[in-house]
This record gives sequence, structure tokens and C-alpha cells, in this order.
Amino acid sequence: MPEAGRVIAGTARGRRLLHPGSGTRPFADRIKQAIFGSLDPVLPGARVLDLFAGSGAGGIEALSRGAESCDFVERDPNAARVIEENLRRTRLGGPAARVHRRDVGAYLAGATGPFDVVLVDPPFGDAAMLDVLRRLGEGGLLRPTSVVVARHFWRDALPERSGRLVQLRERRVGEGVVTVYGPEPAGPGGEPGPDPAPPAEATAGADGEREAG
Repeated sequence: MPEAGRVIAGTARGRRLLHPGSGTRPFADRIKQAIFGSLDPVLPGARVLDLFAGSGAGGIEALSRGAESCDFVERDPNAARVIEENLRRTRLGGPAARVHRRDVGAYLAGATGPFDVVLVDPPFGDAAMLDVLRRLGEGGLLRPTSVVVARHFWRDALPERSGRLVQLRERRVGEGVVTVYGPEPAGPGGEPGPDPAPPAEATAGADGEREAG
């Protein structure tokens, strides 16, 4: 079975992870660095949701860095078994690491939040990305301080906002883009605040980053 790289920081640092094989995109080390470098301050004690989990590399990295729990959602039975094996390899398994062999849409319909960090990494071009952002933006699954990290193909631009979610920043890494969202700040009386300024045009290169606003 092919490998999915290694855990790059935390209690399981250096441990190699298995990869489910065809149909699942590898979670390369530089992708983890692009995502988790900015998440480190919010991970200790966080409740994490890893959607389209694949090998589980994203959620496992979060647990290694101090997340309190992670729910892995992956409908493919083989991939779900790989997640369980990777949790065993990293010694991060247990009640705080839950693997759900379900469709992401069905899981979200009955999920109980709030989650502090949500990782969204469907196959490139999968229309499910927009549906997941819509569901997360409807409220109930996130805290005001939550972070949603979406990974997608660089040609497939994501919306600047989806419900209560607003785009904060983007970073291109290879053929993919990591887009970070957060809940829109509430205005007076708990109502949504004013529309955020539109994101600046992306000017970065193949491994560049831009801030929204």
C-alpha cells in the first residue's frame, strides 16, 4: 500500500501514514505546512472535523498538534480502514478520534456542533464543495471563532462568501489552492455585520498567498 507522507509536527511527528490508493489525492507534506502553519494557535483543545478525510492525514496532523478531538468523515470503506490503521500507527486512536463511514452530506445533516476547525478536501472538481460550504454557512456547526479550510483545484474559484462564511485568505500550492473561511462577525444585536470588502485580486504565483479584504 502506498504511503501518504508523514506527520510533520506534534506528538506523532515523523510517523509515516498509509494512503488508500487510487481515487484519493495524496496530502503532501507541503500542503500540510501551508494549512497547519496558520492553524497552530487554534488547534490546542480544538474540536476538528475532517470531511472527505481520505487517509485521515489532515485530522491526524491536527490531533498530533493538540486538537482535543477529530471526527473523520469518509464514505469509501477502504479509505476508512486506512484512517483507522493510521490512527493506530500514530497512537492517536481512541474515543477522541471517531471515523464515520458515511457520505459527507448525510453526516452534516445530522451533525452536532460546534466545531472549531473544519477541513474540506473533496476530489478536485467535485460540486459537493459548494454544498458543504453552504451547509456550514447556514449556522449551527461553527463557533464565531471557527476556521474552515477548503482545498480545491486552482481553476475552480470558490465564492467570497457562503451564508455566514466569509473568505479570509487564499494560498496556491502547486495545482491546488487552500482557501480559508471564517464566520462573518455579528453586528449589533447579533445581526450579521456589514458585507466585508471584496477580496483583493490574487497576484501570487504558484506557491503564493493573498489576503482577502
